[in-house]
Amino acid sequence: MSTSASSSTSTPPSGQNPHPLLENNDEKNSVVIKVGMVGDSQIGKTSLMVKYVEGSFDEDYIQTLGVNFMEKTISVRRTTITFSIWDLGGQREFVNMLPLVCNDAVAILFMFDLSRKSTLNSVKEWYRQARGFNKTAIPFLIGTKFDQFATFPRDEQEEITKQAKRFARAMHASLIFCSTSASINVQKIFKIVLAKAFDLKCVIPEIEGVGEPILIYVDCAKWRSTIVSWFTPKGPSRNIGQIRQGG
Repeated sequence: MSTSASSSTSTPPSGQNPHPLLENNDEKNSVVIKVGMVGDSQIGKTSLMVKYVEGSFDEDYIQTLGVNFMEKTISVRRTTITFSIWDLGGQREFVNMLPLVCNDAVAILFMFDLSRKSTLNSVKEWYRQARGFNKTAIPFLIGTKFDQFATFPRDEQEEITKQAKRFARAMHASLIFCSTSASINVQKIFKIVLAKAFDLKCVIPEIEGVGEPILIYVDCAKWRSTIVSWFTPKGPSRNIGQIRQGG
């Protein structure tokens, strides 16, 4: 399945090669971005992957046993970008397959179910183990089933949102709440992965309010005042292009 994304350019300094996504030449570039997905079982990892790749949602999905894998190809200018998405089953007996999912990943989505707080608490251990195999992947904290979460009492939403923000600060991670069944923030997750992977400017508006589909990504460095033992710092970024809102 192929889609396209738009980008705007900025001129590189004299003497520097342009970014591969921004080159204006006749040669077609090809890039693969490996994305790992980890978290407890039955939190919606497979549903998110299938929704992004195929555009469909099935409530009666078969639980992942081991590792599931899908690809989606998009085009940015004259560059073909393939998202190689690896989904690890959440049962503890599959933790030995974690290296298969994490090794060489450009980004890792640490996922939890917004309607089950215990799955958010589990993120700390998933993060610790995944970082043992890949210390450089860009971290994302993804809360699923926002459509269900939105029906919770205000005080419960506030408690879980605050905890998720604390975890994201400690991880130096972007924080995104999504819903596959309601098509909320699904496309935007991977647009932001692309922007972070290639230091492109992303103009998707951030959302931070309780009760809203949280989307915080612009400057994760501003969260670094919170120092917790289970994080790995991410280097500084630079803006050399643009990913536009939409989808």
